[in-house]
Amino acid sequence: MKLGQIIDGVSHIDADELEQILQDAERETIVIDVREPHEYIEAHIPSVPLIPMGEIAEYADELDKNSEYVFICRSGNRSYNVARYFQELGFSNVHNYDGGMLAWDKEITSGPEKMIDEFKSMDQLKRK
Repeated sequence: MKLGQIIDGVSHIDADELEQILQDAERETIVIDVREPHEYIEAHIPSVPLIPMGEIAEYADELDKNSEYVFICRSGNRSYNVARYFQELGFSNVHNYDGGMLAWDKEITSGPEKMIDEFKSMDQLKRK
């Protein structure tokens, strides 16, 4: 799998690359939506959990630094900032979904499917 362009040390992936990650059952990449709850409820990628940008720093110490992460937002700006923040904390395998939900032309769903109100374990973030 190719990874998209690197901007300020953060790799950016496109919709096709993200879809490949989501469809690969063997790949344990953690994909997190960092938008606000109302945005997530309106439309999100099925099975992708929500941890809003304003709350994700609270859970950073509990996340596995050895895991691979992809962050998603509306346009790719907030998720890029989250990816950079995680890199500063020592997470080495983080990606930004470039273009965000505005560029996602594949399956979506609505409702509060996987909103993380309280982080308990990495299992909450894993795709089933």
